[in-house]
Amino acid sequence: MVCELIALTVVSPDPEGLAGFWGGLLGQAVTIERGAPSLLALSEVGFGLRFVAGAAEKWGPNQMHPDLRPTSLHEQASTVHHALELGARHLDVGQGPDAEQVVLADPDGNELCILEPGGSFLAGCPFFSSLAGDGLAEVGYFWRDALGWSLVWDQDGETAVQAPTGGPKLTWGGEPVAPKFGRNRLHLDLTPSAPSTTAAEVERLSALGASRVDAGCADGVGMADPGGNELCVVG
Repeated sequence: MVCELIALTVVSPDPEGLAGFWGGLLGQAVTIERGAPSLLALSEVGFGLRFVAGAAEKWGPNQMHPDLRPTSLHEQASTVHHALELGARHLDVGQGPDAEQVVLADPDGNELCILEPGGSFLAGCPFFSSLAGDGLAEVGYFWRDALGWSLVWDQDGETAVQAPTGGPKLTWGGEPVAPKFGRNRLHLDLTPSAPSTTAAEVERLSALGASRVDAGCADGVGMADPGGNELCVVG
């Protein structure tokens, strides 16, 4: 059996406000899911976004960030403009003046990238095209097996997985991996596929290299992948 990815959860001091930002940027209404403001999964994405209350200190760049992929330069410019209107700001992460992607911070300071149109790596992916993460190849292999997704990239320590039906990619950049000084603001929520149970999936994920940790899961079991990134298994 495998787990299903149901949500990207973001810890925020203002979850309602941050949900409003992402709802406005993605053109989705905010609803309440599992007691928290959420954006329900678009069919082409396959998982939702959930925003929970917390005051997680930002100790460095997030270990994972969303990438949005417009289909034209005009859409890229309009997406950046819309994000800034909603409360984002430009962010310098050393990308240089000639970078084709635009790096922004959302109202909480979380990184996101508005990618340049074109390119083959994310061809066929939806507008919410990827979650780009810090991690070695073993992290990519773990998520391949945890979700039963396809390993679509495995080169020079960089890995990427994608659901067999398509949708966004989860990517890991290989070395160097930035040091981790606290709990991540962003984590993935998984749920067991029937007829498996939470206990069985926790045991299976442990065998794949995950460990039990306090991930701040209010309604699930906290774990960390082999790279130390938190996740929640929700029954």
